[in-house]
Amino acid sequence: MTGVAGFARPSRRALLLGAAGAGVGAVLPLHRTAAAATVPAVVVGDQRSRRALVLDGTQTSWDPAADPSVVLWSFAPDGDARYADLAPAESFTYVSEVKARSLDGVPHLLVTASYGFAAVVEYGTGARRWGGLVATSGPGADLNPHSAELLPNGNVAVACSAGDAVRIYSAAQGPASTGFTAADLATAHGVHWDDGQGVLWAVGGSTLVAYDIGTADNPALTVRTTVPLPTPDGHDVNAVSGSPDLLWVATGTALYRFSKSARTFAPYTAPTCGAGPWGGVKAVSNAGDTVLFTEPDGDLTPNWQTRYARIASGTAAPYTLAGGGIYKARWWQP
Repeated sequence: MTGVAGFARPSRRALLLGAAGAGVGAVLPLHRTAAAATVPAVVVGDQRSRRALVLDGTQTSWDPAADPSVVLWSFAPDGDARYADLAPAESFTYVSEVKARSLDGVPHLLVTASYGFAAVVEYGTGARRWGGLVATSGPGADLNPHSAELLPNGNVAVACSAGDAVRIYSAAQGPASTGFTAADLATAHGVHWDDGQGVLWAVGGSTLVAYDIGTADNPALTVRTTVPLPTPDGHDVNAVSGSPDLLWVATGTALYRFSKSARTFAPYTAPTCGAGPWGGVKAVSNAGDTVLFTEPDGDLTPNWQTRYARIASGTAAPYTLAGGGIYKARWWQP
């Protein structure tokens, strides 16, 4: 995704040193060796530790307590004055979306949590580029912001799964801006900006939708196209890296690659590293031919969590987070 104008780029020193505030871990280089440069870092939302973690992609076993070096950076808003107005002690319950995006060439984390927290956070410093409480009145799961996306005009799109809506927040107006526009989408679960077509894709229920987004000052959600899903319960939508015509689309029972030009869905059938059929995928991304995904283990509480970020291969070992309760994990690809 291209950088977004309107944000001041921090100095290199500030980016490397980070902030000393609570909830912001020390930042380590994303690629520490020449070999590591071929493997991106992995960003995970760990609901048990209430953190977003950027983890070393060259290590398949992550145990931050025993080996803190596997954590390249972490973010948790609890106790951080910059996010106090969002009541993170409540709103940051069940971190859901985690994805990397770029503002003026600087990596940022997009993060949401089920009880209303949504933010665009500068990597390394934890600086708040935008943050909002996506709830009807105070923290709670009545809307459940399940995914977020940074738009090229500086605004932020949010998929509200319990609110049956996609919203665009006027983030271009400031880091605490609360204004938004909305469009109905049953059980909206995922949003993704498509630079090539200039649309916001959203998935939910039985539908994949492409929206025009208006301007920074006058956001809008105008349907450009609607595509029925081949199977119900749309959950994630993401770019297929390296294939501009394709999108990943996950549903309750399948994973697809969607051709934007042909408007067709092709089931993804690679081996799933012992995870069973391609059902219930919560997040999917690829780095070259290496596909990373998460789906529930089934024996954790809550039952949507997993210990693993899996590779779509019958032989590749999954990434394992000791004591973790991951919901989504993605390659860190700003």
